[in-house]
Amino acid sequence: MAASEAPALKEWFDANRFRQVTNEIRAIYPAFDTVRFLGLALPGLETLTLMQRLRRMTESLKATLPSDYRKTLSILRQFAPRIDHDFVTLVLPDYVGQYGLDDFDLSLEALEFFTTFGSSEFAVREFLRRDLKRTLAVMERWSRSENESVRRLASEGCRPRLPWSFHLEALIADPSPVAPILENLKTDPSLYVRKSVANHLNDITRDHPGWVLDRLARWPRENPHTAWITKRALRTLIKKGDRRALAVIGAGDKPKVAIRDLQIRPQKITLGDQIRLSFRLESKSIKAQRLVVDYTLHYVKKSGGTSAKVFKLKELTLAPGESVSLARVQRIRDFTTRVHHPGRHQVQIMVNGESLAKDAFYLSRRKPS
Repeated sequence: MAASEAPALKEWFDANRFRQVTNEIRAIYPAFDTVRFLGLALPGLETLTLMQRLRRMTESLKATLPSDYRKTLSILRQFAPRIDHDFVTLVLPDYVGQYGLDDFDLSLEALEFFTTFGSSEFAVREFLRRDLKRTLAVMERWSRSENESVRRLASEGCRPRLPWSFHLEALIADPSPVAPILENLKTDPSLYVRKSVANHLNDITRDHPGWVLDRLARWPRENPHTAWITKRALRTLIKKGDRRALAVIGAGDKPKVAIRDLQIRPQKITLGDQIRLSFRLESKSIKAQRLVVDYTLHYVKKSGGTSAKVFKLKELTLAPGESVSLARVQRIRDFTTRVHHPGRHQVQIMVNGESLAKDAFYLSRRKPS
């Protein structure tokens, strides 16, 4: 591995981590069979993904800790403060989600405890999937907790489309059961919690934008915490140019502007190069305008078609007759979630959801060295 290359996330669960776990658990539970645990955990570890490694640890603990679920929970509770990595603590609620479904009250109490060390957001979904109403009733109580990690779990755990987890189809179809939780958190003082609430609402906008907009319209946006949630919750709708969402942030009017001197330089690049997008935005209105300026990049797909992605550029108030220069530099490189293909990539300038100008650059394959 190159010196500048960051280690893969899955290395959070490397062989040394598994060995460290054996030492810590044996200090709590001397009868722990460390040889068997490592014999189950380590074979083929290098081939597993991050989440597979986490589950491997969970399964290995199940095979080597007491068969009595309550006794094992007691050991895991003592183990929790000994773990020196937030993400690794997810193995504790994962154990509960996999093996504690038949002991609802004790398991939900354990998830509330474990979430203060990392997060129980994935594990609680197992209980939501089995008994939505009963689990949401507990999570509503969590949303009134004094602990911000517990309040955050109340929102994050029941997001309908939580990344890295299965979808909660019942809540995708009808988000109304989570309304009491979101209502309790709409003015939360914790940024940790507010991010979750905003992301939760943004999830819901994919299927029920009107439900979210109607709810936000009743929330006290004079409260700065609520205003922050509202703006972030509507980010996907704003990128799509939804007029009602734009109006919520004061940018719902048709823009009266001109785009001048739009340039993309260079116009011919190879993978890994940067492009610089620049233009001048000029007011054509006799009054000040609240404007949301984005740009849409139409990526070429392997099939030859295109896939559009909207990037945020600037939110501003433009005075009558005023002009402002805007620019953005972006490197065109592959990611795990996006592989680039050669061809003409169009770029559109969007103002308050309207396409007002466009240009393009050409991406070619990198020449062999």
